[in-house]
Order: sequence, then C-alpha cells, then structure tokens
Amino acid sequence: MTWTRVCASDTLVPDRGAAALVDGHQIAIFLLSDSGAVHAVDHRDPFSRANVMARGLVGSRGGVPTVASPMHKQSFDLVTGTCLDDPDVTLAVWPTRVTGGWVEVAVDQGSDSP
Repeated sequence: MTWTRVCASDTLVPDRGAAALVDGHQIAIFLLSDSGAVHAVDHRDPFSRANVMARGLVGSRGGVPTVASPMHKQSFDLVTGTCLDDPDVTLAVWPTRVTGGWVEVAVDQGSDSP
C-alpha cells in the first residue's frame, strides 16, 4: 500500500464531503464532527452511477456513521461501505490517516480497489 497525501486536515469541513482524485480513483472523504474520524469511500454512487457521494448527507444509523447518496438517499456505512438499505451493494472503503496535519489515503498499487 502507498499512502498518498490528499489535503490539509484543517481544510475539511466537519460532516461535509470532499472529493479527491487519488491514483486515478475518485474518492469521497469525510471528517466526522462527533469523533474527529476521517473516512474515505468511492465517490461513485453505485445506484445512479454518478460521482456524487462527497455531496451526500452525513449521519448515523444505530450508532454507525453513514453517508446517504444525494441522488436516491440510500445510506452507506462509512466504516464498511455496506449499503444499509441493500446489503448486496457496497462502496469501496479506503484506509485513511492524519499525519502531521495532512489527510492521507492508502492505495494498493497493484489493484483497482483499496
């Protein structure tokens, strides 16, 4: 895995997504206001096939942090990528870390997914 610096952590707005292009992958990054955790998932909504997940609504369901697609409102677990409305559908989840004030995302150089 290769860690790629994406943005300064203080540029992320809590509970709002940001889109990034990391090694050819469109990724949606979220900073959660309640925990300070940073999550990254595919930017492409698997239902509408539009790159819109960074514009999704951040929330929680049963204590699980979620993002709801702005297109059709399906909710996805930000930790596992599983769609809570249809468990057969998932978003890829990308490992993240904050180091020295920078958000970094890990990409497996030998694959098309995290």
